[in-house]
Amino acid sequence: MSRSLSNLPFHYGWLIVVNGILTLFACLGLARFAYAVLLPGMRDGLGLAYDQMGFVGTGNFVGYLISVAFTPLVLRWLRPRITICCGLLLVAAGMAGMAKCDNFQPLLLLYTLTGIGSGLANIPTMVLIAHWFRRERRGRAAGLMVIGNGSAIIFSGLLIPRLNQLYGLQGWRISWLLLAGITLAIALLAALLVRNDPEQLGLDPIGRRTAVPEAEFTAPEPANSARILLVLGLLYLAFGATYMIYGTFIVTSMVEDYGFSETVAGQFWSWVGFFSLFSGLAFGTLSDRIGRRGGLLVVFAVQTLAYLLAGSGLGAWPLLASVVLYGIAAWAIPAIMTAAVGDYFRVARAAGAFSLITFFFAGGQTVGPAFAGIIAEANGSFAPAFLLAAILTGGAALMALKLPRPSEP
Repeated sequence: MSRSLSNLPFHYGWLIVVNGILTLFACLGLARFAYAVLLPGMRDGLGLAYDQMGFVGTGNFVGYLISVAFTPLVLRWLRPRITICCGLLLVAAGMAGMAKCDNFQPLLLLYTLTGIGSGLANIPTMVLIAHWFRRERRGRAAGLMVIGNGSAIIFSGLLIPRLNQLYGLQGWRISWLLLAGITLAIALLAALLVRNDPEQLGLDPIGRRTAVPEAEFTAPEPANSARILLVLGLLYLAFGATYMIYGTFIVTSMVEDYGFSETVAGQFWSWVGFFSLFSGLAFGTLSDRIGRRGGLLVVFAVQTLAYLLAGSGLGAWPLLASVVLYGIAAWAIPAIMTAAVGDYFRVARAAGAFSLITFFFAGGQTVGPAFAGIIAEANGSFAPAFLLAAILTGGAALMALKLPRPSEP
């Protein structure tokens, strides 16, 4: 079996990328981003209040945050292949259980467990990049993987409204069951395809060897290692907070601040999913060429402009430009962060480093919308929240310059 897999007409690492696209499609795209589309039907079907639905969404983030803390330990025990499969199975079970819920408490518990499964599947999937790809190809590989997120946004946006039309108040239940079935199929495919490292198949990682072989790469000294992790973590926190501020409130802002109909606002938002398909690949490849520091600087600059336009109140065309810019840069930061962790830390330390910075990210996306909601409530508009997001990403662009080159100690 291993010999036949190693004799494919293309490097097996690209199958790892395909599996990564599908895994992110399920564990983040369907499990998290489909929730926004399912929310109206769930609210009507269960008679839940807005604050209860907000708590359910937060439960998913909390579950993800919990999984970030213990995934490195699980990886040492189970390795990436089994951890990914277990995570996807937990996601599928959580989705299927939610389809059967009739009240708030079990819904909250199951969506929290779904968040735990999402973290268990996502983190080792991204860590595999460091195993299968050398530095010159990591940004491109990670960028391809995050296509799964945008694909799921488009998929759920087209599928779930159709199911709601067909099945009425039961549409959201049918949707969760169907998404669970898709996730289960992807878990089985991951069990078949994923290999923990190229050595299992007698292969080398994809990419040219650098002047200093990566196996002999000297990791930063402990003090510099901690500083690099802190900078990466703070950058990821800024991204988590700001992209969730925008993603949570931009459609509501279009309706309440700009006077758009819900149909037009939904059409604007649909462009995010389309443009996000190219974000990780474009900026990941760019970071392969100009370095992770330069890539992060460019992405945060694009996001800053997007948030400034959203908070400017200048009208429809600047708002459309904002949506396009947000979509173009939507998944660029996760792609570059994945590559950066592989650059700065040895393969053996990549899982722990990625989990740590993901903890910052999860914290940012948990608290960002809450603070933005408080600001919007106090000002009667979402514009100040978007301007705050612009300040945060502008500061992050400058902070990215603090990162050393990977070859430096």
